[in-house]
Amino acid sequence: MKKIFLCCSAGMSTSMLVKKMEQAAADRGLEVEIAAIAMSGFDEAIEAYDVCLLGPQVKFKLADFQAQAAELNKKVEAIDPMSYGMMNGEKVLDQALSLLEA
Repeated sequence: MKKIFLCCSAGMSTSMLVKKMEQAAADRGLEVEIAAIAMSGFDEAIEAYDVCLLGPQVKFKLADFQAQAAELNKKVEAIDPMSYGMMNGEKVLDQALSLLEA
């Protein structure tokens, strides 16, 4: 099972997006675990999850988090702002899955 986490400042705005991503995954019959985790929980989460997507409000941490994740051979990317703003669970799920395949 693939494990994806969305990282934002407090973990609240992304929890709505997580629900939409879970619905999109269920519609496709995909088994994924998706969580919203506050930026302060990144260190622990990157060890437990396969990939991380950052919410727009923490995009400034992208380079730091990518470097940290690279040590574990994992990927971190920023969520496309348009997909985030529209709470497009399909697109954000696709973005996470493409990182897992890359």
